[in-house]
Amino acid sequence: MRDLVKLILWGSILSFIACGPSGSQEETSKEEIVQERNEEYGIVTDSLIIIKDKVKRDQNLSTLLLPYGVPYSTIDAIAKASREVFDVRKLAAGKPYTIFCRKDSSGVAMCFVYEPNATEYVVFNLQDSLHVYVGQKDIEKRTKFVKGVVNSSLYVDLKKVNADPLLAIELSEIYAWTIDFYRIQKGDEFEVLYTENYVDGKSIGVDRILASTFTSYGKPIKAYYFEGENDKGYFDEEGNNLKKAFLKAPVKFSRISSGYSMKRFHPVQKRFKAHLGTDYAAPTGTPIVAVGDGVITEARYKANNGNYVKMKHNSVYSTQYLHMSKIAKGIKPGVRVSQGDVIGYVGSTGLATGPHVCFRFWKNGKQVDHRREELPASNPISSASTSEFLKVKMRCDSLSQNVRSPL
Repeated sequence: MRDLVKLILWGSILSFIACGPSGSQEETSKEEIVQERNEEYGIVTDSLIIIKDKVKRDQNLSTLLLPYGVPYSTIDAIAKASREVFDVRKLAAGKPYTIFCRKDSSGVAMCFVYEPNATEYVVFNLQDSLHVYVGQKDIEKRTKFVKGVVNSSLYVDLKKVNADPLLAIELSEIYAWTIDFYRIQKGDEFEVLYTENYVDGKSIGVDRILASTFTSYGKPIKAYYFEGENDKGYFDEEGNNLKKAFLKAPVKFSRISSGYSMKRFHPVQKRFKAHLGTDYAAPTGTPIVAVGDGVITEARYKANNGNYVKMKHNSVYSTQYLHMSKIAKGIKPGVRVSQGDVIGYVGSTGLATGPHVCFRFWKNGKQVDHRREELPASNPISSASTSEFLKVKMRCDSLSQNVRSPL
């Protein structure tokens, strides 16, 4: 009898250890079931067949769904229902899609998901409650640091250190007011702390440069991104705004074909004369932008100048842009434009041997070489934001030290 009591007692104890408190075994099973569920785009896929592919040329919603048992009437209804969310006529070749079908003998499509870009997806619910909605993929931001030396071009040299070469564009925009990217030379150095966006473990491009140092002609220029209540942009280590009143050039990614000179042999007139401007050679049609805020004073055609625009920035500075293929729409005398606005397009009208823009710069009524001018800066960090800016600067410097390992 004593042995029987012991056996019963041990059985109760073991039962309690195995199951825990009353009902816990059932709850654990439920949790395990939830954890084992497979999902894509928020859709439970355990009981569905999944077909993944990319839209091919000349395919549309009908040709994609008809083979999976979806009738024309349903396709028409879902197309109409989606108009306010996504126009199905915009399905583009090469974009990925997923079709979720029943696992039964019918194999009918229950849902269609289209990815118009790397971060969004459009869900077409093909069941009785026809509806369409846009979802967002999770974006992971990774902090990276890269450094290198210019040997050929900034674009190529960034690729050599396994960084996104599009950082070259970002850097050219950050330093557009302080560094002449037409004059960077072999041996110039760069360091960049930035965040890169990842979706599904794949990079979808640079998010933002947090801090950088570009050393040109032995002069290092630091840049820190700061966004406060009254300040937004890139500032140097002392809080001075890197943005100047004028851009260094009126076109991107061109080359200087002729500089400012008091005596230059003119390629058309075949004689030596002063060239009081800087020629930027670029393909016909390249956008020409205003280097600063101002008001258009002239926008017309003239024999030697070709199509040209002249603008006044303030009582001290004026600029002129010659040989345009055409003047931008809406650009005429009296119109106010902002820095970076397109005012025309590169061409070879007037006295020109090839497509370029001749850029001229006036200071106090006298033409000067803008590349040698110390251009006025924008406002520095406001006093109210100084302490916050210093915290951002210290954090970026610390991050740069911590993520210096090779990419």
